[in-house]
Amino acid sequence: MNWLLFILHLFIGATLAGVGIVIVLVAGLSGAAWLWGAVLGGLVLAFPVAWLVARAMQAD
Repeated sequence: MNWLLFILHLFIGATLAGVGIVIVLVAGLSGAAWLWGAVLGGLVLAFPVAWLVARAMQAD
Protein backbone atom coordinates (compact mmCIF):
# COMPACT_ATOMS: atom_id res chain seq x y z
CA MET A 1 0.00 0.00 0.00
CA ASN A 2 3.01 2.31 0.39
CA TRP A 3 3.57 2.66 -3.35
CA LEU A 4 -0.11 3.15 -4.01
CA LEU A 5 -0.30 5.80 -1.29
CA PHE A 6 2.73 7.61 -2.73
CA ILE A 7 1.40 7.62 -6.29
CA LEU A 8 -2.05 8.73 -5.18
CA HIS A 9 -0.54 11.51 -3.09
CA LEU A 10 1.33 12.82 -6.12
CA PHE A 11 -1.82 13.09 -8.20
CA ILE A 12 -4.22 14.15 -5.47
CA GLY A 13 -1.74 16.66 -4.04
CA ALA A 14 -1.16 18.28 -7.42
CA THR A 15 -4.90 18.45 -8.04
CA LEU A 16 -5.73 19.95 -4.64
CA ALA A 17 -2.85 22.42 -4.91
CA GLY A 18 -4.12 23.51 -8.33
CA VAL A 19 -7.65 23.91 -7.02
CA GLY A 20 -6.31 25.96 -4.13
CA ILE A 21 -4.38 28.23 -6.48
CA VAL A 22 -7.46 28.78 -8.63
CA ILE A 23 -9.55 29.62 -5.55
CA VAL A 24 -6.94 32.09 -4.29
CA LEU A 25 -6.62 33.79 -7.68
CA VAL A 26 -10.38 34.00 -8.22
CA ALA A 27 -10.71 35.56 -4.76
CA GLY A 28 -8.28 38.26 -5.90
CA LEU A 29 -5.51 37.35 -3.46
CA SER A 30 -2.45 37.30 -5.70
CA GLY A 31 0.27 37.61 -3.07
CA ALA A 32 3.04 35.04 -2.89
CA ALA A 33 2.11 34.05 0.67
CA TRP A 34 -1.46 33.24 -0.39
CA LEU A 35 -0.27 31.16 -3.33
CA TRP A 36 2.27 29.22 -1.26
CA GLY A 37 -0.36 28.70 1.42
CA ALA A 38 -2.74 27.25 -1.14
CA VAL A 39 -0.06 24.90 -2.47
CA LEU A 40 1.04 23.72 0.96
CA GLY A 41 -2.56 23.36 2.10
CA GLY A 42 -3.35 21.18 -0.90
CA LEU A 43 -0.32 18.99 -0.35
CA VAL A 44 -1.03 18.54 3.35
CA LEU A 45 -4.72 17.85 2.76
CA ALA A 46 -3.73 15.23 0.17
CA PHE A 47 -2.22 12.90 2.81
CA PRO A 48 -5.50 11.84 4.47
CA VAL A 49 -7.38 11.89 1.16
CA ALA A 50 -4.79 9.64 -0.50
CA TRP A 51 -4.84 7.31 2.50
CA LEU A 52 -8.65 7.00 2.33
CA VAL A 53 -8.58 6.40 -1.42
CA ALA A 54 -5.78 3.81 -1.14
CA ARG A 55 -7.63 2.02 1.65
CA ALA A 56 -10.82 1.96 -0.42
CA MET A 57 -8.93 0.64 -3.46
CA GLN A 58 -7.29 -2.14 -1.40
CA ALA A 59 -10.56 -3.26 0.23
CA ASP A 60 -11.77 -6.68 -0.85
